Amino acid sequence: MSTSPASPVSFVGSLNADDGTLATDDFLRELDAQNATALARIDQGSTAGDAPSELTIAKLLMLALKNELEATECAAAWFATTTDLDVKLALARQAGDESKHFTMIQARLRELGVDAPPPPPVSANASPMLQYLFALEGTVARIAAGQFTREALAVVRNDAFIKLCEARGDDTTAALYRNTIQPDERHHHELGRKLLRKLATTRAAQDEARAASERVLSMAEELQEIARLKMGITCAPGC
Repeated sequence: MSTSPASPVSFVGSLNADDGTLATDDFLRELDAQNATALARIDQGSTAGDAPSELTIAKLLMLALKNELEATECAAAWFATTTDLDVKLALARQAGDESKHFTMIQARLRELGVDAPPPPPVSANASPMLQYLFALEGTVARIAAGQFTREALAVVRNDAFIKLCEARGDDTTAALYRNTIQPDERHHHELGRKLLRKLATTRAAQDEARAASERVLSMAEELQEIARLKMGITCAPGC
């Protein structure tokens, strides 16, 4: 899968236009290679050091609730402002999946003895990542930032979270992520790939996608390091 961390890859694609536009499949391979380097660093940073004992699975699931709600609202907001039917359907699928994850995580928290209150309204407490995504205009940039890149990032982070759950003997939470949440996130990423293959067919669109993807990963890496240094948060799940 393109969402797994990999060693840095150099890539030279074939051009299909005088302006430097890549053939679409070559562009996607280049984007995968670009992202793999950052995803590998994020994976290493996510698991750096031992998670402190006070950072319980329940506390990490509380963070996951906010992430899932933000992902739901982002997909829903973009759904309302796009006219491309394929994009609308992909965003509708994603919004439904993310809201399903939210309710499943809530249920798991109750099983762990935590009656989690709902997170504050996203509009009043949006993360820096969500603020960036909300401000994005242009369908190609949104697909590259959201479904293609953010969902690949979620897969990497969820893999680390699953390993932590297993190490702490919480096989139920590990199974929830492995069997339900991860397949959905991989599907969202592949929907993003399919849409980019359809829409990223010009030099301008490909440049827009590269920039949006790179920005999401650089923000994710910075925010992850801040959380680790200030709050000792490691192995946090994605969305």
